[in-house]
Amino acid sequence: MEMLKVFAACIALALGVSACYAQEPEKPSTSPTAVEWTISAAAGPVQRTAIKSVFLLLCTKTQMKGTGFLLNNGLIVTNNHVVEGCTKDEMFADPWSQADVFGFTKMVTDKGRDLALLHPAKHLTGGLELASAADQDPLIETSVETWGFPLNYNGPAPLLSVGYVAGYVKDGEDGKEVKHVVVNGAFNPGNSGGPLLRNKDNKVIGIVVAKVKLYPPFVENMIKGLSQSGSGMMHGLLDDHGNPILDEKGQPKMVSEAQILAAILDQFYKTSQVMIGEAISVSELRAFIKDKQSEVQ
Repeated sequence: MEMLKVFAACIALALGVSACYAQEPEKPSTSPTAVEWTISAAAGPVQRTAIKSVFLLLCTKTQMKGTGFLLNNGLIVTNNHVVEGCTKDEMFADPWSQADVFGFTKMVTDKGRDLALLHPAKHLTGGLELASAADQDPLIETSVETWGFPLNYNGPAPLLSVGYVAGYVKDGEDGKEVKHVVVNGAFNPGNSGGPLLRNKDNKVIGIVVAKVKLYPPFVENMIKGLSQSGSGMMHGLLDDHGNPILDEKGQPKMVSEAQILAAILDQFYKTSQVMIGEAISVSELRAFIKDKQSEVQ
């Protein structure tokens, strides 16, 4: 166990994080100054439209954070894995400040495609357009970009990530073949659900969904096994202010050293920069909207 402690401490020191910390995202800033700076520094009206159409999404139940974007039909698009385990009443969008937080009245999902549509509880104007069928498959080497809220960045303004189209692969669950665009670009957790756009364009050609994993499946399974382990010395979880985190019975939440190590390894993966990611093809979003738009309008 002493070796485990040393290993965990070394990784935590290298990452600059505590081994025991709350997984709750920080609240976005209430100041609109950064938004004004980002919009004023944008290349032109096309990029400004994209910036204003992108939102930080948060599920209060799972504390899962992701990106969503407004379509010109009034609906917000994101990934199913961003909203998974949550109801529409547990999802909120906080575009730039806490004063602008809004919820949703309807939500439909497609696990196979990893897509979700949400109907905002307030009227939103503007939004992005889907690329036409003729333009939905960009050529290899096409420069692309996305706006979103990667890693622990929570705004208030979205950040730009750029790359280029490197290829196409198929993905999907439940036996469904889903077309993905492979992008050589800096996609990270939190970018999930963001719009993939051609450089300096606001026509959606994909929905950011994932980055290539650093390690093979057997390592991922080992981490999952550690996270579910009850063996080893137990420790109480602390929040960002050093206060004990309590469970539903008011008792300190306890985790094993194995679970701490699993959390550190998982955080190491999430914060490591990998320059290959994927986006769901807009053709999949178009088919999803055709199937489900009447349920969410």
